[in-house]
Amino acid sequence: MKQSLQLRLGQQITMTPQLQQAIRLLQLSTLDLRMEIQQALESNIMLEVADNDYELDDDQDFNESNYDDKGERGENGSTNEELSSTSNNDDSEIILENFSEIPDDLATDSNWEDTFDNSISYHDSSFNGEEKDYLNQSSIDESLQTHLLWQLELTPFSDLDRAIAISLIDAIDGDGYLRTTLEDITKNITDDVVVTIAEVEAVLHRIQHFDPIGIGARDLSECLLLQLSEFDKETPWLKEARILIRNHLTLLATHDYTMLMKKMKLDRDSLIELIDFIQSLNPRPGSQLESLHPTYVVPDVFVKKVKGVWKVDLNPDNFPKLRINSRYANAIATATDKSDVSSLKSHLQEARWFIKSLKSRHETLLKVAKCIVKRQTNFLEYGEEAMKPLVLHDIARELEMHESTISRVTTQKYIHTHRGIFELKYFFSSHVSTDTGGECSSTAIRALIKKLIAAENIAKPLSDSKIAKILSERGINVARRTVAKYREAMVIPPSNERKRLA
Repeated sequence: MKQSLQLRLGQQITMTPQLQQAIRLLQLSTLDLRMEIQQALESNIMLEVADNDYELDDDQDFNESNYDDKGERGENGSTNEELSSTSNNDDSEIILENFSEIPDDLATDSNWEDTFDNSISYHDSSFNGEEKDYLNQSSIDESLQTHLLWQLELTPFSDLDRAIAISLIDAIDGDGYLRTTLEDITKNITDDVVVTIAEVEAVLHRIQHFDPIGIGARDLSECLLLQLSEFDKETPWLKEARILIRNHLTLLATHDYTMLMKKMKLDRDSLIELIDFIQSLNPRPGSQLESLHPTYVVPDVFVKKVKGVWKVDLNPDNFPKLRINSRYANAIATATDKSDVSSLKSHLQEARWFIKSLKSRHETLLKVAKCIVKRQTNFLEYGEEAMKPLVLHDIARELEMHESTISRVTTQKYIHTHRGIFELKYFFSSHVSTDTGGECSSTAIRALIKKLIAAENIAKPLSDSKIAKILSERGINVARRTVAKYREAMVIPPSNERKRLA
């Protein structure tokens, strides 16, 4: 095939590096943004943290507005779409006027590294040289196996029994149950010594007296019986509890109280007391020592009612105010080495666009948050049952933004209200038509289902069909399978498992 050159005309949508940076910063969570800012501070000598309080710009504070202003910035506001960058009016803009050879925009098919010789590296440290917050860092908690091995060291065992005990402890899961058969334990001890199942079971009985009580059980019945063995013999209902757990645990699990009363020969009041005693036991003793690391959520936005108006503010503690270091910026004019001048210009241009991208992110986040609050005022006033249907398109159309932008800005961004801290995406929900021609959000329906179940008769809990019928009587047309889906999403068991003795 003969090679030839051809000229073609076409249109292609491309994004400048500045726009790519703005989009990337927009979708970052607060924690990731802090890391990104710290990375920029460590790699770019032109950036520094201002000593004064947080602001987005010297001539404008975006925290001094509420949702009534519809997110408008006034005459000096941004005229482009949500990711546009406005000109800076701070000292950095004055400095940049002296260096007109620095391009305002890079080519759409280039990167920072293509124009300037600059690289970024990240080191884990805190802002402005301050000490790290070790309270939020993960710590090594004591595991269940570690706790059991510590008790093993304090208990006299022969070498063989100790080896058996270690194998048993390794086979205990996070709930505290022994999930491996004793036959498998005997095979894994050693090839030189013959170990019988009776010897393994004897060691297991000793481990089952370790803390927490009930550890090493092979099923729920054995676990509960081990815990009952620690009670005083004169404890009320102790004898009956052992009989029920040994012989009728399945009936208790299926809530067949009529058959239980017949089998145990107890009246309703006595059976209630017996079940209360059994339910005081722990079916998962090992869970007491699970390594649980708490998750801390720092809100990005605050909303509070001031003089009858819901006011939306950005969290000033999340973002330090960045500015251009005037000493290094002025050094461009005095530098004699061309490589130094090029490097300083690279850092200056990158710092300038980083600050603008941060500013654009904060503007967009605040606009979206105010728009959401304006539409969900009923939720703030009356709770989940008053939540209105809302989709990304509604916010995008009002703010003249793209739905993908709204999705980015509401993901992993949190708002603090007097009703709690919620992710911005929480306020978006589908809708169900009502008999009156209106709409009801799925969040409100879930709240209604939860409220109905909380107020139900525990002896005769509401079925999914009954709940759907009650909602239909209130004008909300919901199918039984939809009720079941919402109920399962809220981790609420079905009616037969919610049944209790009155």
